[in-house]
Amino acid sequence: MTSCLILYREAVWENMARMCVKTRRLDVARVCLGNMGNARAAHALREAEKEPEMEARVAMLAIQLSMLDEAEALYRSCGRFDLLNKFYQARGDWQKAIETAESHDRIHLRSTYYSYAQHLENTGDKSLGVTYYERSDTHRFEVPRMLMEDIVSLELYINKMKDKCLYKWWGHYLESQSEMESALRYYDYAQDYLSQVRVHCYLGNIQKASEIANETGNRAASYHVARQYESQDQISQSVHFYTRAQAYNNAIRLCKENHMDEQLMNLALLSNPEDMMDTAAYYEERGEHMDRAVMLYHKAGRVSKALELAFSTEQFGALQLIAEELNENSDPAVLTRCSDFFIKHTHYHKAVQLLLAAKKYHEALQLCLDQNLTITEDLAESMTVSQSSAHLSEEERKELLEQIADCCMRQGNYHLATKKYTQAGKKIKAMRALLKSGDTEKIVFFTGVSRQKEIYVMAGNYLQSLDWRKDPEIMKNIISFYTKGRALELLAGFYQACAQVEIDDYQDYEKAYGALTEAYKCLSKAKSRHGDEADERLAQLTHHITLIKRFIQARRLYEQDPAAALSACECLLEVCDLDPAVRVGDVFGFIIEHHCQHASYQKAWMKLEELRRLHPSVNVSVYVSARSLDALQNAIGVRINHGDTTHTNPIRRDVDNAHTHTQSDGEDEDEVEEDENLND
Repeated sequence: MTSCLILYREAVWENMARMCVKTRRLDVARVCLGNMGNARAAHALREAEKEPEMEARVAMLAIQLSMLDEAEALYRSCGRFDLLNKFYQARGDWQKAIETAESHDRIHLRSTYYSYAQHLENTGDKSLGVTYYERSDTHRFEVPRMLMEDIVSLELYINKMKDKCLYKWWGHYLESQSEMESALRYYDYAQDYLSQVRVHCYLGNIQKASEIANETGNRAASYHVARQYESQDQISQSVHFYTRAQAYNNAIRLCKENHMDEQLMNLALLSNPEDMMDTAAYYEERGEHMDRAVMLYHKAGRVSKALELAFSTEQFGALQLIAEELNENSDPAVLTRCSDFFIKHTHYHKAVQLLLAAKKYHEALQLCLDQNLTITEDLAESMTVSQSSAHLSEEERKELLEQIADCCMRQGNYHLATKKYTQAGKKIKAMRALLKSGDTEKIVFFTGVSRQKEIYVMAGNYLQSLDWRKDPEIMKNIISFYTKGRALELLAGFYQACAQVEIDDYQDYEKAYGALTEAYKCLSKAKSRHGDEADERLAQLTHHITLIKRFIQARRLYEQDPAAALSACECLLEVCDLDPAVRVGDVFGFIIEHHCQHASYQKAWMKLEELRRLHPSVNVSVYVSARSLDALQNAIGVRINHGDTTHTNPIRRDVDNAHTHTQSDGEDEDEVEEDENLND
């Protein structure tokens, strides 16, 4: 009666647990399983609590209650195909497990194949088991294990697969059975050169082993052959094969033991730093080939030791190689010592580079000055310290830049000097350097971006030294720079020079009058600024303007009243200081032309003689046209030696236009901040 009651109670709790699968109440299910006394199910349910999906946890409860269909549906609903795969495997439903792995759980596909292959092996279906071992990619060791008792089948399988790993495994097996020839054949199929060499050496055929190692270059095979030769005291062959095996420390050991110094150096350079230092110590101890010891210490990273040895033994060639790799990150003391060594041996360029790497800029510059070393663009940039540098203050930096520029000036490198002066903030000196270079285009550009009065004036003075008469652009720049530089006296002088050109070259008194008028304006403004300094010059300029104006009026009056015009010209000739305001020859030429046109050749001849008396060396053809001279010569019957002067007039200058072009610059133009691109 009691046992029936217990069974009844268990059935009730089991039914309640089954209801928990449908309601997904795992808390109630744990109580039911506890009352059922099903410890295994309770443990499995506790382990399933680690799964993030509720369906996966409920599916484990369903499995423990033998509700397999419900468990399968739950795994599918939550997409846990990995757990579904394990579920099928546990049920023995391998086809569904494989289909699930191939379709939805490919990450576990190989393990599924492997588990199925083990199942087939256990059930005796070895043929199908081989297939699934191959699919799981474990056939190289599982199939030989499985077929070990059937050697014939195993050999047939290995020959059929033609797999190097299987060939190698079969070769090892044959070697264990003392079938050396067969083993060598399968090692050859597997391209297992080490095993081939090992077997040949065992058989005493070391020559064949050497050929295989040389042909294949296999490091393991070469090492094995090297060991064999070493055991036979064939040192040269052993070193050769140790080198091919890249076992440099063994080769170095043999070379040192047998004093093979020539090969030792090459091997040490191929080896690691420890071997390099050991080899260097070997050379140093023997006291021979010290240059090699220096090089090896350097290659091993022991720069200080290499330098110490190079200095003590005066290995100049080795020291040069070391110095090539020194930079600003090297020890300053080492850099300084190397630079002193190079100075001692008159290698000044290298010494300068090392001083710069040691941040000793002043010493490097002084060495350039003392030894007259040309400062190139690259060298100057190496000496240039950035503004963010902590080695020099801003004042020291600018002082260094100025010294570099001074050195460039002495060497005639004016463009580089200009750049360094500009970086140092010395724009006036930069302009002077640029003026010495004679590069007009850069001078104009630098003046435009500098925007300083002194520089404007310097540029204007330079441009006046050029042939500005043939280049209107230069003339415009002269006027513009003098205007911006407030150099009114200089601008007035330039206008006067322009006026003189118009008179001398083109006899254009109207434009000369305009240029002198502009000069008068400039001098008037200069007078207001500088007091009475320009009074005398203004008075003279006023007098010249007056004379030119009288001559212009006389020529204009000629169309209406020739007699009055001639009378005005005669009055001008009576002015004692007429020239250089109005050239005497132009006035005489005007009168002579008039008389020739009116066939008054006697009067024309008298005026011509008067001009020659006043100016014996005058070239008459400059002032009188060739046609009038020919007519006069024919009328008088006297040959006039008037020469053949040809006036070239490649470009007419227009002073008025030049002044108008630059007038927009304004005399009251405000100073602006210095252009940030000056240092470029």
